[in-house]
Amino acid sequence: MPDSATAVHVAGLSKTFVVPEREAGLGAAARSLFRRRTREVRAVDGVSFSIASGEVVGFLGPNGAGKTTTLKMLSGLLYPTGGEATVLGHVPSKRERPFLRQITLVMGNRNQLQWDLPALDSYELNRAIYRIPRTQFVGLRDELIELLDVGDLVRKPVRNLSLGERMKVEIVGSLLHRPRVLFLDEPTIGLDGRCKSASAPSSASTTVATTRPC
Repeated sequence: MPDSATAVHVAGLSKTFVVPEREAGLGAAARSLFRRRTREVRAVDGVSFSIASGEVVGFLGPNGAGKTTTLKMLSGLLYPTGGEATVLGHVPSKRERPFLRQITLVMGNRNQLQWDLPALDSYELNRAIYRIPRTQFVGLRDELIELLDVGDLVRKPVRNLSLGERMKVEIVGSLLHRPRVLFLDEPTIGLDGRCKSASAPSSASTTVATTRPC
């Protein structure tokens, strides 16, 4: 059992997907309407680990190793096939409100900010969702904007930003509610070395970041 000093506890966590398969061709497509063949794909196979509060952990592996699937289970987006996981004492798959208020998930290939609006407008939406006092919100927002040097970018529609620029404003948005646990799935995609250093999260939070080997 995890103790109070453990932020993330995983024991025998697994996830299996059932995917359809068929041969190419019109005939195979027609036959699959009546008799569909499937196979099991084990994306995560019996993973176990514990992460202490305030710890920063790198999750290294090639494409298809199950890194993103694991983070999705830990953030409550996917229900595990087997095993157990707790984050801050909560079962992620239950997606309880107190749990969701204390975590954030940043994915390098997904965006949480409104595509057609400036990032500043999305930040205001996040403030309303998390009910952050304005004085606290403005102070942290301005600090993060200065740290990542995105003062000019946050006033442009997100769709007009490059990949690296978008990732920087996404990181700012993910930290505004001061999450206790950060799940970062390849968050430095498109960032240069200077920005990667600046985007390193505060040691006050527990961080799990995935990346691929060079």
